Amino acid sequence: MESKYFAVFNNRDYRWSNELTIKTAFLTLLFNDTYYIMDSETALQRRYSNLTLIVRPNMRQYPALLDMVLEFKYLGLKELGVLGVSAEQVRGISRAELQQLPLVVTALQDATQQLQQYQAVLVAKYREPQRLRCLAVVALGFERLVWEGVG
Repeated sequence: MESKYFAVFNNRDYRWSNELTIKTAFLTLLFNDTYYIMDSETALQRRYSNLTLIVRPNMRQYPALLDMVLEFKYLGLKELGVLGVSAEQVRGISRAELQQLPLVVTALQDATQQLQQYQAVLVAKYREPQRLRCLAVVALGFERLVWEGVG
């Protein structure tokens, strides 16, 4: 995603980039309507998950297919610049180091908190917690992605 997909974006694209840009990039890569009911901004008890992939009822017989919920956060390069971190530095820092940046920690915590709420709703609805995967994804501009599983 970082080296091929995001490399297509130009500096001018940063002007309009946000969480929706990242969600759309993931949606184009993950879209599979044969196996999944794909939904953007799924209503889950008056809250809205960024992207859900729910295994279609006729495909639930295949245990390898997992229900997934992704929550995206976007940190622009200007926000990172306040911390004294440039795009070039972001590209050179290990993922583990990126996860320690205060803005990234906060974004992951926010996404995790949201995912825990969505997880409770989806487990109650589908009653298959073993099939549900929740993923918090933080984009640092179009340079890097940091993620962690929830639950």
